[in-house]
Amino acid sequence: MNFLLTNDDGVDAPGIATLAQVCEGLGRAVILAPVEHLSGCSHQATTSRGLELKELAPNRYALDGAPVDCTRIGLYHAAPETQWVLSGINAGGNMGHDVYLSGTVAAAREACLLGKPAIAFSQYIQRRPVDWDMAGRWTRHVLEMLLERPPAPGTFWNVNLPQPGEVASAVPDCVFCDIDPHPLPLNYELEDGRLHYRARYRDRMQAAGRDVALCFAGHITISQIGLHSIPPQYLGDTGRADAEA
Repeated sequence: MNFLLTNDDGVDAPGIATLAQVCEGLGRAVILAPVEHLSGCSHQATTSRGLELKELAPNRYALDGAPVDCTRIGLYHAAPETQWVLSGINAGGNMGHDVYLSGTVAAAREACLLGKPAIAFSQYIQRRPVDWDMAGRWTRHVLEMLLERPPAPGTFWNVNLPQPGEVASAVPDCVFCDIDPHPLPLNYELEDGRLHYRARYRDRMQAAGRDVALCFAGHITISQIGLHSIPPQYLGDTGRADAEA
């Protein structure tokens, strides 16, 4: 199995290092991630300038672009033999409306657009430090399961790991669910003449049976996200819609 790994936290982030360890024994993993932290960049892509790709080590690259750029460059240049695109493990949850803001999720969405199965992994953080060893064990459990259950054409998997509980050895229940429909709470504070966004992540509304409520309750949530504007039958190996359709 050939994996392409990316994220929006940057190539040196602990989450992507953990994800690379997760892939050991499952196949070959190529890391291609942004040079810098780009959390919240959504589906941004670079088209107005050249992109610099640096090989940091065998199968490990840094790109001065966005997560979507990393997916594109990975699939078309650095790792064209890729069979699965894995994005993460993000330091922070990406559930509900987060999926529209997240660069982690966007990298997986772009892979889906280009006809590759993809999974976005995120670790919800209620308190620090993050236990990346445990996140890795849980991710391995989910990855092995989802490799046997590829997403339907025109969709990708979005996985959120809960805050670890008191039982360090337990693997939480995995629940397949829809994303929460409620918007994030908005809070801006005026400081030094500027408005600063202050997240109140835990205060968000929670629809029963959706990813936010389930992840907050300690479950691993797995959501299948679709590309609703493009019918799945028009997504092929290149992910481009048929011009004659």
